[in-house]
Amino acid sequence: MAKADRSIDPRLLRCAKEEFLRRGFEKASLKEICEQAQVTTGALYKRYTGKEELFCAVVESCVADLQGILDQKTQQSPAQMSDGELIRAWDMDESYMLWWFQFLYERHDDFTLLLRCSEGTRYMYFEHDWVQQMTDATYAFYEEAYRRGLATVRISEAEMHVLLSAFWTTIYEPFIHDFTWEQILEHNRIVCRLFHWNEVLGFKET
Repeated sequence: MAKADRSIDPRLLRCAKEEFLRRGFEKASLKEICEQAQVTTGALYKRYTGKEELFCAVVESCVADLQGILDQKTQQSPAQMSDGELIRAWDMDESYMLWWFQFLYERHDDFTLLLRCSEGTRYMYFEHDWVQQMTDATYAFYEEAYRRGLATVRISEAEMHVLLSAFWTTIYEPFIHDFTWEQILEHNRIVCRLFHWNEVLGFKET
């Protein structure tokens, strides 16, 4: 049995990414993608059931990388952390925040697709869904800190979601507005000055 020709796959995905970035998912043309990739529509449909599956294939690696970070976060049990570790988990450290921005900047186009080009796909609520996943993971750290008396301000999980929505918006927006890396460096410093989680949650000083 002849092996399927996979040599066109990278070209097809690259042209699909360019079309989705240029026009968004709903206005993107499979015909245009095929023409740019120099493949037939039949070749495309042998690989993907339609436009949404093609879009998902383009962003698949970025989604998997983000999920990997979330999995790492949820594997750490707050109950096993020291008081100092729980408090430091809320520090707005510039180097840590810059790591996040660099991680996302290295996946710039794919992350941008998720944020502003995914209307009509399963990722159309990516921004909200990601914040909800982060809330689920983060709230456990807060609850443990509150249980120990380290955090003194009581907030609900819904309020945590609102706060994290505001926080993650400051991360989303530079990609939505095509910030350069130099602009992101300055933005990172501003974000770290803007959010004072230790004060918001009433953490006691160690």
